[in-house]
Amino acid sequence: MKNIFKSIRILVLISIPFVLFSFFNPTLKNAYAIGDQVENFELPNIDGKYVSLSDYTNQKGVIVIFTCNTCPYAVAYEDRIIALHKKYAEKGYPVLAINPNDPEVQPGDSFAEMKNRAKEKGFTFPYLLDEKQQVYPKFGASRTPHVFLLHNENSNFVLRYIGAIDDNYKNAAQVKIRFLENAIQALNEGKEIELKETKAIGCTIKTK
Repeated sequence: MKNIFKSIRILVLISIPFVLFSFFNPTLKNAYAIGDQVENFELPNIDGKYVSLSDYTNQKGVIVIFTCNTCPYAVAYEDRIIALHKKYAEKGYPVLAINPNDPEVQPGDSFAEMKNRAKEKGFTFPYLLDEKQQVYPKFGASRTPHVFLLHNENSNFVLRYIGAIDDNYKNAAQVKIRFLENAIQALNEGKEIELKETKAIGCTIKTK
């Protein structure tokens, strides 16, 4: 009997941290899932104007990517993100990049530094700041970069893919599976997306 009670106590102690983490981590609560309709949002762009999801209702979809200036993983994907926008914007799937980090925690992700980075790299897509950190929790984003592919269905944006851009963050030349591009191709062909979710590899989002 003592062993039973001891086992119960151990299980309770193990479960408490997970419960607390789930309660206090907004990315684990009420986040969008595959098939959910995504609400409109509006955030400041590096050009000083505000950009909203509703601005894209004339597109087939939107590639929402939570990324930043400072994470090595995000930096490794910058050229690929630029290439994705160049390739797919004209096909109806533009990139919408969002920096979810709190600049007070990560000064390198300040609005001014975002402008500098975008100019340095030649971003041709919007680079927004989730200044109140209210958008990324709704998506359930937890890493940078973290991709969310939205499909325009009767002027409503529906979440169809979540996760990584591809299977090799280290070397673009050694990529074997292009998760995001495969998902876009499936949508364009009216087929079911085979891999709807993959694990995002990157840095944790910086918050207070």
